[in-house]
Amino acid sequence: MSSKPALAREESAPAAFEEIYKNVDYLEKNPTWHVEESPFKAKYILKLLERNNLSLKSVCEVGCGAGEVLRQLQLRMSPDTEFRGYEISPVAYELSKPRENERLRFKLADASAEKDASFDLLLVLDVIEHLEDYFSFLRKIRPLAQHKIFHFPLDLSVQAIARRRGLLKRREDHAHLHYFTKETALETLKDTGYQVVDYLYAARSNEIGPTMLQKAFRLPRSIFFAMNKDLAVRVLGGYSLMILAK
Repeated sequence: MSSKPALAREESAPAAFEEIYKNVDYLEKNPTWHVEESPFKAKYILKLLERNNLSLKSVCEVGCGAGEVLRQLQLRMSPDTEFRGYEISPVAYELSKPRENERLRFKLADASAEKDASFDLLLVLDVIEHLEDYFSFLRKIRPLAQHKIFHFPLDLSVQAIARRRGLLKRREDHAHLHYFTKETALETLKDTGYQVVDYLYAARSNEIGPTMLQKAFRLPRSIFFAMNKDLAVRVLGGYSLMILAK
């Protein structure tokens, strides 16, 4: 009798990809947990809020990491606004705790499982590309707030695909499982029941990109972007997309 079925049963199933955030694997590759990008993200969030005349009493961030985006927003928004951050990583949660104050709180929990929570605005920043099943996640979090702001890195571009390790580096260093263009990001939200209200490009590489390649492309990106925004993003990359939705 063949022993192959028994051997197959003995093999352990691969761990869920999200486990890298619960141990130190992700921290070892990203020791700051991207805190340095927080002012950049907060700036574009505020720009969307201002041009859509949104006044908020409560803001929640799903996958808040070290919590610095919420802290940056608290410094710039109404002193009456309450801020809450949810994080599944114990490592990131510990990084967030020193930022807590009376109106800024963090919770080690999966926000999509919070049935009674309700906020004016939900932030989902650089989260979707990390999730194995982001469609289910997007449907679960939709009732948590009337307005949502999503931040998608636009990894797919001609120059990224042309480089042999252009996308692999994002997978290895930042654990991106999915890669988006503006069009696929917008359609993903529509497919999961969201109404897109507004969006804008955020010039990540030009504003905060630290590598020599990113710095070398700053001037060509700026010129190309001034002539044709969509084409510049598709060809040269280096941008992300901030989306306001209901």
